[in-house]
Amino acid sequence: MTAYAIAALRNTTVPNEEVFDYMERIQSTLDPFGGRFLVHGAQPEDIEGSWPGGVVVISFPDKAAAHGWYDSDAYQELIPLRTRNLDGEVIFVEGVPQGYDPSTTAARMRAEVGRGRV
Repeated sequence: MTAYAIAALRNTTVPNEEVFDYMERIQSTLDPFGGRFLVHGAQPEDIEGSWPGGVVVISFPDKAAAHGWYDSDAYQELIPLRTRNLDGEVIFVEGVPQGYDPSTTAARMRAEVGRGRV
């Protein structure tokens, strides 16, 4: 199932050589794991609440690939270039399967509540 790495990044410094180096090198760390950017640094339009910074969304074939990328020597070498210059949070989350219907999930959850499982 497709998985996503999602980051909320806040600039704490003016972009510098480390940030440029990170940006120039990150794609080569994603390629072996099938990672591709869906969103890269876009500023969100706040509709409900507020988002803490720029948005990054990277798609992977599955969660194992996302972890493989993050844990790879190539990406571990880049992380300090980002963390020394940008504050933020990074999460991994799985997507839903093709044909997903939230009403089916609601029915399952309703049944579980009725059985006292939630």
